[in-house]
Amino acid sequence: MLTLKRHKLTLVLFLLLGIGYFSAMSSLEINYFLKSLIAILPLQLGALIYVSQPRWSRR
Repeated sequence: MLTLKRHKLTLVLFLLLGIGYFSAMSSLEINYFLKSLIAILPLQLGALIYVSQPRWSRR
């Protein structure tokens, strides 16, 4: 049961962060090319963390 609550808390945290990030990206008034690069940045960082995580656990 504790893991289920922890997963729900994590989901709510990611949801709130996503909403905040979307709101911040919507209000930026910069070039659309730069805005698209900045918008993809969290996905790239998440993929980098996901790929490097097994290496951390092997040490």
